[in-house]
Amino acid sequence: MFFVPWLLVKAWILPLPNTVQEQLDEAIAHGFDGMIVYVDQAGSAPQYFASGWHNLESEIPAKPQALFKIASISKLYDAVAITKMVSNGKLSLDKTIADYLPELKGSIENAEEITLRLMIQHRSGIPNFTDAPNFWAIPTKTFEESVALISGLPANFKPDEGYEYCNTNYLLLNKIMDNTLGYGNFQFIKEEILTPLNLNNTFGSLNEVNTNHVMSGYHVGHPHDLKEEDHGMLATAEDVGIFLRALNDGTLFEPGEQEIYSSIYEYEHSGWVPGYQSFAKYHKDIDAVIVEFYSTTDAKLYNWNLSEIINNRIIKILKK
Repeated sequence: MFFVPWLLVKAWILPLPNTVQEQLDEAIAHGFDGMIVYVDQAGSAPQYFASGWHNLESEIPAKPQALFKIASISKLYDAVAITKMVSNGKLSLDKTIADYLPELKGSIENAEEITLRLMIQHRSGIPNFTDAPNFWAIPTKTFEESVALISGLPANFKPDEGYEYCNTNYLLLNKIMDNTLGYGNFQFIKEEILTPLNLNNTFGSLNEVNTNHVMSGYHVGHPHDLKEEDHGMLATAEDVGIFLRALNDGTLFEPGEQEIYSSIYEYEHSGWVPGYQSFAKYHKDIDAVIVEFYSTTDAKLYNWNLSEIINNRIIKILKK
């Protein structure tokens, strides 16, 4: 506890390396097991970087094209999918949980007032199911199990009277998309987003991939590789970068869709599940999409703070 904050100070004040690769190597020296970075800067060919281990136990070096659990970065894909469903009339941003999931009216406070728009924007006030005690030690497996964790709990605030990042919002939005489509919404994401962009290395779950291609993930104090835990979407850094570029330059959208999207959600995101933290951002001032993957997490989020310092240093190197 005494030494970790000094590591953050050290990472911040060290002389800036000359190259992005040197910065990755420095990050590994700070304690990350593995790291991947993808840079797409206008006027230059995409750049791929990796350092540390793809798998520590087998001493397999990190691979720039490895699959990685992108966690909440997937909310960008969900928001685009909802945008397209709103545009084609399948969903309405102003309809409520009670309209789409009437069975939850008695278990989620304000279900008659919470609209899709408020859930997308994290302004619903619904409690976050992943904040349940010991959630990450024994994560839920089904929609019903997840909803049960917050069923009957009072709202954290009245709809549209606050902001609180909440995974329950997107749990419900995914269920609404599934019910409306009549099939799993990742198939819709694949047809409307991934296939048009030729994103062949983005997947809905661990069950769809050869786990040898997945970067191992580690959590400080936990003795085992967390690669086999299924926590949603996986992708290469390159695939995330291509998606993010298309999201920001508008080529992902049909006429009228970008206006809808801009009114409901953001154009960058980060993600965290045990063993995996990820960042995807477009930097307008240097016209660059940067995706960073780190394969080590910790309960106190010191590694999260450390990764943000490293991310800022990567930007400074690129600006030089």
